[in-house]
Amino acid sequence: MTENRQFNSFAEFYPYYLSEHSDRTCRRLHFVGTTAVIGIAAFALTAGPVALLWALPVAGYGMAWAGHFFFEKNRPATFKYPFYSLWGDFVMYKDILTGKIAF
Repeated sequence: MTENRQFNSFAEFYPYYLSEHSDRTCRRLHFVGTTAVIGIAAFALTAGPVALLWALPVAGYGMAWAGHFFFEKNRPATFKYPFYSLWGDFVMYKDILTGKIAF
């Protein structure tokens, strides 16, 4: 069963990660959340109060988890694979920006 699988590398994990993001609205919510994370981090670290960094997980995970619970109808991979999932968010973001994955 995939839910109990152990991944030996990110390259092995990423196809599983993408399979958990087949719903277009879910991917779009991830994209919006990751864009917000990048914007908040850039603003907080350059011009704004660093205290804004508390908003990073709220913006990123809030959008992503809404996509999973309401559209994808699955449990976010973050709960079982937190580091690979975070990495996957940014790789999928890049793949959407470059057109490798449909927005």
